Amino acid sequence: QVKLVESGGGSVQAGGSLRLSCVASGTIFSFKSTTGWFRQSPGKQRELVAIITESGTNYAASVKGRFTISRDNTKNMVYLQMSSLKPDDTAIYYCYVPNSWGQGTQVTVSS
Repeated sequence: QVKLVESGGGSVQAGGSLRLSCVASGTIFSFKSTTGWFRQSPGKQRELVAIITESGTNYAASVKGRFTISRDNTKNMVYLQMSSLKPDDTAIYYCYVPNSWGQGTQVTVSS
C-alpha cells in the first residue's frame, strides 16, 4: 500500500505557473515504476495529465509543452510544473501510482 500526499495547489491568474508536489510513503516499489498526475473538474471524468514510467513521459495533448512531470526516487517525490496556465486547467489534481491515489489538491486559474 502506497500513501500519496499532494501539495502546491492554489489560485493563479491565467498565464501564471504552479508547481505541484507529491510525496509517497509505504510500499513504494510501484512508485518507482509508474507515477502520474490526473485531474478532475466538476461534471467531468478524471483525466490523465502526465505520467512518468521507466520508459519515459507522456502528456495529455492539452498540456503538452506547458506542463512537465518529474520524479526524484531518492526522495519518493513526483512533481508537476505547470506553466502558461489557462482557466481550463482549473481542477482537482491527483497524484497516482497503480492502485493508489492521493487526496487531491485544488488548482484554480482565473482569467
